[in-house]
Amino acid sequence: MKYFRLTAAVVLAVFVVVGAQAMAADVSPLGEIEEINFGIISTESTAGLKMGFQPFLDDMSKAMGMKVNAFFAPDYAGVIEGMRFGKVHVAWFGNKSAMEAVDRAGGEVFAQTVDVQGNPGYWSLILVHKDSPYQNIDDIIAGGKDLTFGNGDPNSTSGYLIPSYYIWGKKGIDPVKHFKRVTNANHETNALSVATKRVDFATNNTESLGRVKVNKPELYEQIRVIWKSPLIPSDPFVWRKDLPEDLKAAIKAFVLGYGRLGPNAERERKVLAGMSSGWAPFHNSDNRQLLPIREIALAKDKMKLENAGDLGNAQMAKIKELDNKLAKIQEYGKLQMEFRDNK
Repeated sequence: MKYFRLTAAVVLAVFVVVGAQAMAADVSPLGEIEEINFGIISTESTAGLKMGFQPFLDDMSKAMGMKVNAFFAPDYAGVIEGMRFGKVHVAWFGNKSAMEAVDRAGGEVFAQTVDVQGNPGYWSLILVHKDSPYQNIDDIIAGGKDLTFGNGDPNSTSGYLIPSYYIWGKKGIDPVKHFKRVTNANHETNALSVATKRVDFATNNTESLGRVKVNKPELYEQIRVIWKSPLIPSDPFVWRKDLPEDLKAAIKAFVLGYGRLGPNAERERKVLAGMSSGWAPFHNSDNRQLLPIREIALAKDKMKLENAGDLGNAQMAKIKELDNKLAKIQEYGKLQMEFRDNK
């Protein structure tokens, strides 16, 4: 991902919009670090995640000369809180959960995953059973109170934020009120729930569904996609920004060099291909990759207020505040494009 230098005033303006929460967050200080705890969000079962990540973490441990432990939690919030309280030093997040980690847990993006197939990101999906009569989102909405919705983890980008904005927010729908029942689960559980007709439809993403296709082909054959989102940026790696600088340098050198450099590069690329939906060597990144997600989150909050009906002074003031934040992020985005066009 290519970034550039902008004026101090512009960078400060964006920092005021998107970074104030991080400064105000109640983050526990780090003690002496003898082992690294690597957080892994719960996109699927712990057993499946451990199988994919453990060889990578073992290699990281050898390279760093210190033990690297996998940190799992039952939901995304558990990994965010683990980072906040110093129990997690480095983590793989989705963009939405990374945003929360940056704002609430003293986190900082330093690298980005890369799809082994060369995709620049991934896509959020809505799934139904192959025999479902529902062909599109309008059919789902018309079904309303008769349908059970398998929603994602509230801190999931593809499972929650993206469909909340692009589907429900734009149509002024509160899923909890509109459908018979709404559950929240990880991607794997949602896919299996659709395949076995435990829910009528559910969120997912192209990466997770790809794993179902490989690992549970008989269930994959029972699933049909009826909606696909705009592109979502690839997932970030986040560390506690107050880690010692020498430790951060060593972590970054390992992560960005993994599968690229040295005599073990070919074996390491095979390890990467077995992680998540299959990754290629990682790219450098920073907190700016979260700006499109911040814009969507703010726009979703604004639409929720506007769709609420009668607006009092407090609601109007909040909408104005959100408009100001959106304007600053959008101006920053325009400056990025102008810089690239003029290079």
